[in-house]
Amino acid sequence: MEIIYEDSEIVVCHKMPGIPVQTAKPGQQDMVSMLRNYFADRDESTEIFVIRRLDQPVEGIMVFARNAQAAANLSRQVQEKSVEKQYLALAEGQFQEKTGQLEDYLLRNGKNNTSQAVPKGTKGAKGARLTYEVQKVFLKSEQSSKLFENVCYSDSVSLVRIWLDTGRHHQIRVQMAHAGHPLVGDKKYNENCSSGYLPVGLCSVQTTFCHPKTGERMEFTVEPKGKLFMSFK
Repeated sequence: MEIIYEDSEIVVCHKMPGIPVQTAKPGQQDMVSMLRNYFADRDESTEIFVIRRLDQPVEGIMVFARNAQAAANLSRQVQEKSVEKQYLALAEGQFQEKTGQLEDYLLRNGKNNTSQAVPKGTKGAKGARLTYEVQKVFLKSEQSSKLFENVCYSDSVSLVRIWLDTGRHHQIRVQMAHAGHPLVGDKKYNENCSSGYLPVGLCSVQTTFCHPKTGERMEFTVEPKGKLFMSFK
């Protein structure tokens, strides 16, 4: 866990892949417990409120509130869509268009913690929309073949910047897979994944929001640090 910013209202962290945000498993560290221990060691309030989650195998920026008032304010900003987020993803294959928008209807399955793209009008389905821009393409012929064999079976991997217009369960992972570009390392939605644990090629790299107390517009940016992203630099 890397703390990027903290004050009496919020704490902004860079979560690494593999660490859950919050878990009931005994003995397993999570972001909430680590933050509580961090503030307890300094004899400060250990109240921590989760505003938005990141999947366990995903890395990137997370913003936590340190009191109920700040949590309510940040949650309202999320609902009003005034919180902006950008992601970087490692997606299999090459996109026909360098920039584009994906629009789908997603249906969540709570029993197995997955979502899937379904036809419009499906009961319980919610609209999902994202915008993407291809930043770079890694070709198997130009990279270490061992690298590709260890993480995927495609001949190419695209580094894609993504802007979310909606915030659905596993949205980027599901929409990319449905578009024929599943994320590298995504065992839930990518049939090409090799055996063994892999982080998902997805990182929350930028977030912008208003400070819950001062109203100041704040922006935070990180670079991916997980082994998967570092392999494709």
